[in-house]
Amino acid sequence: MSRIRPGYSFSVFVTVLVAVFAFSAIDPADAQERKSIRWATSSTGSYGYKVAAQMVKVLEEALGGEYTVTVNPYPSTTAAMKAVMDGEAEIGYTADVGMTDVYQNDGAFKDYKPTKSKMVHSWYAYPMESFMAVYAPKAEQFKSWGDFSGKPVFFTPAGFMNWLNFRRIYKALGYNFKHVQIGEPAQGDALQAGTIVGSVCYTTAGRSLPTYWRETELRLDIKVINPSPEEVKKLTEKNLAPTEIDASQVFSKDVGVKTILGVPLLFGYNMRADMPEEVLYKMLNKFYADRESLAKADPGFEPMAKDFVGMQVKGINGEPDAPVHAGLAKFLKEHKAWNDKWKVAAK
Repeated sequence: MSRIRPGYSFSVFVTVLVAVFAFSAIDPADAQERKSIRWATSSTGSYGYKVAAQMVKVLEEALGGEYTVTVNPYPSTTAAMKAVMDGEAEIGYTADVGMTDVYQNDGAFKDYKPTKSKMVHSWYAYPMESFMAVYAPKAEQFKSWGDFSGKPVFFTPAGFMNWLNFRRIYKALGYNFKHVQIGEPAQGDALQAGTIVGSVCYTTAGRSLPTYWRETELRLDIKVINPSPEEVKKLTEKNLAPTEIDASQVFSKDVGVKTILGVPLLFGYNMRADMPEEVLYKMLNKFYADRESLAKADPGFEPMAKDFVGMQVKGINGEPDAPVHAGLAKFLKEHKAWNDKWKVAAK
């Protein structure tokens, strides 16, 4: 009778099993490995991450299963943008104001030189709206946004796109931007203590508050301070016209105004110019075709569903110096929305 070394039969079994699984994993119709698309977003608790996560299957379907899409969170939107431009991702979370900083070499992108290349206009998905709020017992001290000039304000965490939005608002109005950096959970305590006199709040598509703001408004009474008519006029002249938001659709309590005036910014997911034209073109057509069902699943997509093409146009006009991806250019030309003043990004 032959002797079998201890462990030998198990090793053979494992080897055979691995071989069977390796063989079965190969699709005879398509032996090639699927290509990868890495989607960079802000942190896992952010709306930007949530949107990307729910769009993965839609995008993979749009690309016919040729690509595997993974969502990679970063500490901030700015970090996600740099990940794309440094070649660590293919799609990146951004906003029109962030694109302005990239192309004007300002803010976090001052003296920044991407390892690969700059992001270009690709897809704009939803608006957010930035406005100012205070601790209710101190609201009488503020009649306009000018009353916050030079005073300590939490403009959302530094580097967030709403932070950048209010920085450009202050620049347009000629005000002194004095930011105090605190942790989001400390916002309520800071407002009550007077460490900050105001805090920037924001909504997605005029509907939902970020989690930390929801916690703040449940803990204490706040009041929204709208810009004055003169400020609205100046902002409108600078293409930063405030939009109207129904306060009752956003807050659970009275915030002193029925209509909130928030300055909008457009959030999107942009790419480098070297992403193949057909990839983005297929992606846009899929999202356009599914826009109604996307809006039903997430109210943040309602503005996009109402005017998908117009939102892309607004995104480009938000920073017209940035070139447009060839895939988006093709899509807009087919929808008779292309402006010859724009430039198509070179690969």
